[in-house]
Amino acid sequence: YERVRNGLEGEEFEIVCELKFDGLSISLTYIDGKLDHAVTRGDGVVGDDVTGNVRTIKSIPLQLDPAGDYPKEFEIRGEVLMPWASFEALNVEREKKGEPLFANPRNAASGTLKSQKSELVAQRNLDAYLYYFLCERNDNVSGHYESLMKCGKWGFKISEHIRKCKTVDEVLEFIKYWDSERKNLPVATDGIVLKVNSLRQQQHLGYTAKSPRWAIAYKFKAERVCTRLNEVTYQVGRTGAVTPVANMEPVLLAGTIVKRASLH
Repeated sequence: YERVRNGLEGEEFEIVCELKFDGLSISLTYIDGKLDHAVTRGDGVVGDDVTGNVRTIKSIPLQLDPAGDYPKEFEIRGEVLMPWASFEALNVEREKKGEPLFANPRNAASGTLKSQKSELVAQRNLDAYLYYFLCERNDNVSGHYESLMKCGKWGFKISEHIRKCKTVDEVLEFIKYWDSERKNLPVATDGIVLKVNSLRQQQHLGYTAKSPRWAIAYKFKAERVCTRLNEVTYQVGRTGAVTPVANMEPVLLAGTIVKRASLH
């Protein structure tokens, strides 16, 4: 906060606080209001084209309302997630088939989105939240928050838990609230992302070699719980690989009941 204030030479600024979703980054390009292509972040330069699979995600619009005031061509970025309910159902199904369990919803979402079978992706009920709008000309809005509100009106799924803050105390209050309340969300989160709202101020602050000077992520501490290990069993997969599995007293961890875990 102090670094931003110094960078803006004392000029007043707003901070947008957003939940940091724990999923797979996705970039969507729309031309004339129609989804043209979707790619993963990959190594930051080259990603995987997953357009066919993304078309099966119900929360990602394939065609925007023709009457909308969106640009002819734009990019919108966000996160593809597997909700807790879908994740638990998937692991129950894999357990019945003797397949290794997914460790967390992020790994499950990533493996699903890269699948060669779009019908499999459709069955797993992935979700998506969009959080960053990019366009060569964006004269209609002056701030990041305002651009997201516009995206919401166009039909994109934007998190309702976004807040504009003017002081450090407001930011800390937001972080403290979601550190505990996130356990009640239907999807996994692992922190808070803080961004300077003004697009003009973002441009003024610029970038370091690796990251923007106008944004930073606050990561929550990893949740840890203690439970009793009742038994170790051995699971044989379809390829013959044997995986030891811990069978535990059921315990609530990060929003889901855990009673089995692969051991490595």
